[in-house]
Amino acid sequence: MRRDVSAQLQEWKTSPFRKPLILKGARQVGKTKVLKEFGHAEFQNMAYVSLERIARDIPSEYAQFFEETLDPHRIVANLSLALGAPIEAGRTLLVLDEVQDCPAAINSLKYFCEDMPDLHVACAGSLLGVALAAESSFPVGKVDFLTLFPMTFFEFLDAVDQEALAFYGKELGDTRPLPDLFASRFEDALRAYFSVGGMPEAVLRWKTTHDISQVDDVLGALVDSYERDFAKHGGARQFAKISQVWQSLPSQLARENKKFLYGIVREGARAREYEDAVVWLESVGLIYRVNRSSRPGLPMSAYDESAFKVYALDIGILRRLARLDATVFSQNDKLFSEFKGAFAENYVLQALMPQLDVAPRYWTNERPRHEVDYLIQLANTVVPCEVKAGTNVKSPSLKYYFGKYADATPLRVRFSLRNLSLDGDVLNIPLYLCDIAAKLIGENLPSASRTTGVANGKAD
Repeated sequence: MRRDVSAQLQEWKTSPFRKPLILKGARQVGKTKVLKEFGHAEFQNMAYVSLERIARDIPSEYAQFFEETLDPHRIVANLSLALGAPIEAGRTLLVLDEVQDCPAAINSLKYFCEDMPDLHVACAGSLLGVALAAESSFPVGKVDFLTLFPMTFFEFLDAVDQEALAFYGKELGDTRPLPDLFASRFEDALRAYFSVGGMPEAVLRWKTTHDISQVDDVLGALVDSYERDFAKHGGARQFAKISQVWQSLPSQLARENKKFLYGIVREGARAREYEDAVVWLESVGLIYRVNRSSRPGLPMSAYDESAFKVYALDIGILRRLARLDATVFSQNDKLFSEFKGAFAENYVLQALMPQLDVAPRYWTNERPRHEVDYLIQLANTVVPCEVKAGTNVKSPSLKYYFGKYADATPLRVRFSLRNLSLDGDVLNIPLYLCDIAAKLIGENLPSASRTTGVANGKAD
């Protein structure tokens, strides 16, 4: 199954400024497989080393090689002897997997960068976010980062033998509506994607069986593995709190106002009790946090408020957490009826995350009540986006936002099931084209906004 990150790995391989690479991402999004396939395809040799602990107090058999010396040449010589294969600069990709279980290996990346810059070293791990936050000797400035997300809709199309449809979508170059035949095919495939999601094992099971009960077995096992991680890596004191936050996701998203409420996690709960649990889930990539922004200013982080929304890393995982049967997506009129559009919002966010350098925010106005689902930053422009689950695209909140921040809003975006179109300053992007949203938005921003940005908006 082809992954878009392969192009980024190729750029990393050939960059004259290359450093050891850390590939981040949640458990089971395909990090190890991507690195192994990249190593076999692009190098004469691929040396794979797993640093995962054998048990809680028993490190990997390779950990000692990193713990006994800081000399990368000696580390490589020991690994080469242990693996029975040469590890040569320019010819070998050295893959260090589950690197979070060996802090000495993380620290060694500094010395690989300084003393063996010609050797391609790539690391992966399922809980790197937590490990790196706790690692005091992290080699700041000595590593490159990439993040692997669940499979996108277009990657899903590739995997299920609809490569031509995916290619057609990727190559769209203007905002003319799609022919009805192609739009219908995209919508049919999107229903399947909403049921299956983008976790590689679930996609593979769907490709080989087309049996949604088989997919549910895979998703159930993935959810179980995540919950075992809560106990294994989250710590005994935090285990219950992390589990409660995780299990509350469907209830959080079932409300019209999706602002995260600690009281839904547990009656009477307070932020100080569960804040660390939310941070832990975000650090390991299982949730996306979307902060509320007070206005469309730059940098966006300067206008963050304490309120936030939380979404799942993958819509298939969300469906499984909600114990929702896949048949809810089987009819056009009921495509996104559950959770009042939560699946559509989660899907759009999931599609946007790999495309953006800055995480999206959302915006609200209390009196009168209005909410814009996402504010995204492209170049120096903040673009408001609303998500509609079907073909009813009335957007009073988007209109209100424009009235308030007209000078800072050269373009508004609406994601829906309507066809691609540009109506004045409103760009309608069909949900099945979310994977090229940044490209479509960028091409339709006024030229001045693309280069110099716009004003930060009127005073509140």
